[in-house]
Amino acid sequence: MLKVECDRWNQSSSILRQEALKANHARTRERLMALYEICNGKSATQVGRETRRNPQTIMEWVHRYNISGIEVLRYQHTGGHPPLFQNR
Repeated sequence: MLKVECDRWNQSSSILRQEALKANHARTRERLMALYEICNGKSATQVGRETRRNPQTIMEWVHRYNISGIEVLRYQHTGGHPPLFQNR
């Protein structure tokens, strides 16, 4: 059974929900709400179906959180092309 290890990070499902609701980026909100739903008894398959995400993706979020904590789920823009013109 998939388990979100909130205790390991001195957190709870309600803290995950609060962090999700105040997150600046939609992807961060989605990830934290998925963990919240799993804490409250849903499976990765159920959450994946509701969010139209692959259950493997949901499980990956849980595993990443369990290993590294909440910060690893915060969205960071990491790709894309650099701007053609830069302000100097």
